Amino acid sequence: MLDQPGQRRSHALPTPRGGGVGIVVACLITLPGTFCSLSGPWPVAVVVGLVLALLLVAAIGWWDDHHPLRQWPRLGVQLLATGLFSAALLAGTSLSWWWMPMLVLAGGWSINLHNFMDGIDALLAQQGIVVAAGAGCLAASVGQPATAGACFVTAAACLGFWLYNRPPARIFMGDVGSGSVGLLLFALSAMLWRVQPALLWPMLILGSSFVADASLTLLNRFLRGRRWYAPHREHLYQWLVRSGGTHRHAAAWYLCWNLFVAAPVALAARLYPAMALPACLAVYTAAGATWVVTKRRCVRRLSQRDRHVAT
Repeated sequence: MLDQPGQRRSHALPTPRGGGVGIVVACLITLPGTFCSLSGPWPVAVVVGLVLALLLVAAIGWWDDHHPLRQWPRLGVQLLATGLFSAALLAGTSLSWWWMPMLVLAGGWSINLHNFMDGIDALLAQQGIVVAAGAGCLAASVGQPATAGACFVTAAACLGFWLYNRPPARIFMGDVGSGSVGLLLFALSAMLWRVQPALLWPMLILGSSFVADASLTLLNRFLRGRRWYAPHREHLYQWLVRSGGTHRHAAAWYLCWNLFVAAPVALAARLYPAMALPACLAVYTAAGATWVVTKRRCVRRLSQRDRHVAT
């Protein structure tokens, strides 16, 4: 199964896709034992809910990789998966069931935004490594070895795939992998939120580069009357490549944001919970401004290059 180059794609050579199934298999094998065997174990119902959700998202992604589906059946299965996990997460706790719709929508958005952001070599695998490892550190800081172990297992699975997906990629993740990574990062974030609600803000900060890019791109397309769900090349990482940058350069751009902006601010939000919400808002404001300024520079550079070629 080869992913062919095209007008709406950022690669130049036919490349096998669907390699993200390796991440899925690794997590299905290791996560249940990690969650249940280390100290601070999770209820079996939550672990089973996560496994079932991962199987559903991976299965519909695998199907879509081989036989493209319309967006609504795919979204329906994804929301069913996040609903199963969210119900298991809320059951037996003092948390209100009014959180259920929010969790389901957040999970569906995480699955899809990570799918949207899987368009160049190494980018999504890199993000999975950073966010999952950061989640592991947060879990360890609140005395949750089982959750920390699960986060580090997820990061290790993404690292194993990254070795084959780094530029020039030998294999692509495919929907089976991108959707699964999105589900896993959502699930780990939700589990940390259940342990300590204040951890939600550091997790949102860690994912700010992807959340800001995907959200602003889709909002921009929606306001311009375009089909937001159709394939396109208007994410910031795609503009970075279209304007002359390499896949390696674009991935490094996001890595720098993660290491020098998101990670330090997430640490500060963990250490000073009273400042966590303002810190999160500040990071997303900065991410939004960076998105606007950088995109304009990319568009300007591309138009200047096109004029130069035309003359």
